[in-house]
Amino acid sequence: MPIKIAVVGAGIGGLSAAAALRCAGHHVEVFEKSKFLSEIGAALVVAPNGVKVLSRLGFSFENARSEPKSCFELRDGRNMDYVAGVKLSGGEQRFGAPLHTMQRADLHQELYRIATMSIPGLSDIRFHLGGKVSTVQPDTGVLHLDDGSTFTADLIIGADGLHSVLRSVVLEGHPETPIKTGLSAFRFQIPTDVIRGDPEFLALTALKGHGPSILADISDENTVDHMVWYDCQNGEVQNFVGIHNSTSDEGDSKTTESSKDLLAYVTSQFGTFHSVLLRLIRQRLLMLDSNAPRITKWPLNIFQPLPYHTRGKIILIGDAAHPMLPFSGQGANQAIEDAGAFGVIFEAVDSAEHIHTRISHFEKLRKLRVSRVQLMSSVRVGKENEVFEQLKHYADTPFSDSADVPRNFSERLAHDFGYDVFEESRKFLRENVLDPKNESTAYAHDPIAAGSKQL
Repeated sequence: MPIKIAVVGAGIGGLSAAAALRCAGHHVEVFEKSKFLSEIGAALVVAPNGVKVLSRLGFSFENARSEPKSCFELRDGRNMDYVAGVKLSGGEQRFGAPLHTMQRADLHQELYRIATMSIPGLSDIRFHLGGKVSTVQPDTGVLHLDDGSTFTADLIIGADGLHSVLRSVVLEGHPETPIKTGLSAFRFQIPTDVIRGDPEFLALTALKGHGPSILADISDENTVDHMVWYDCQNGEVQNFVGIHNSTSDEGDSKTTESSKDLLAYVTSQFGTFHSVLLRLIRQRLLMLDSNAPRITKWPLNIFQPLPYHTRGKIILIGDAAHPMLPFSGQGANQAIEDAGAFGVIFEAVDSAEHIHTRISHFEKLRKLRVSRVQLMSSVRVGKENEVFEQLKHYADTPFSDSADVPRNFSERLAHDFGYDVFEESRKFLRENVLDPKNESTAYAHDPIAAGSKQL
């Protein structure tokens, strides 16, 4: 008999989890506080570890207007010289899947298509839009909504983001306090059509690899300022994210800035960068008029790994469990990995009596890995040694120098990109399920792939 699952939040993590749990044979209902399903934000990197899960869910990268990238690199922002990186043209062989970049809205829309499509033999996912959850009783699985209604579930997935209601329930009213980094980020996009005819732009892109490029002034070993540049929507949009020291007048929350304000930031913080890149950015920003979208800027705060991700019938995932800074490009990917683990850990669970054990399995499988990725997300690539001692606390064998604790850029990419959550989940169950006579035979096949083939 399928178990009854409530997913709180319909962002990237929530939709991925709902789709995976439905494919595992369960009845899933999604509660989203907004009345319209949408995803805000610009572009993002979907790394090989995330692509593996999306592919099993039946995700169409063509629908998301995304094509595989051939590299992930660090370059000197002053002259675009290559510093370090990895070629991904053979990414399927090295990491098991390619790397993609895409607009966040395109990723969300395709996940929604998957979540709302009927699959023969499986229950449709039911959506409660405008269903804002005010609190949850973790032991009984009762959700209380703002409108006074209640809903009871065997399992509750907390995918309600950075400002999670369910996190405060799991932590029993003792929220984790973010640590200010003294850094801020801004992002903006340039339509490629605007600059496609510029010969200097073409020369610049010829220097840059076809994939995410991290640009930093490497002459200053202590600098934290850097910029990330990649294209999305099949090359039709150039996406930029800049990281810089915060100014004294910046607040503690996300804001929007005018193009003139952003231009002042770019000039002051990235003045040593390649002149052509600065000219293109300056020209684009000056083209923005008062009716154009303002530029998003926000402070970067570090959240330390939570002591636990579960309580009673609740499991936290994504930003509700492990919010990350953008330095690894792994925030969305770890939420998607969480969903992939659900598809294996909760496959063939046909009784509420087994749920508590599986919740424990999920936390043991995921907590150390996501904590490592979360810590590495606080430093840009090439700075892994700055968090090495902290990472050792979250090694699979704590305080060891095992291979799961990256020391450099190459090891970091292998750790993040090379992970196969399906393989690791099945391995975990083989090693930890105590009664193979009753449970182990169910994990020989892939429930997510089996369900997605019918999409």
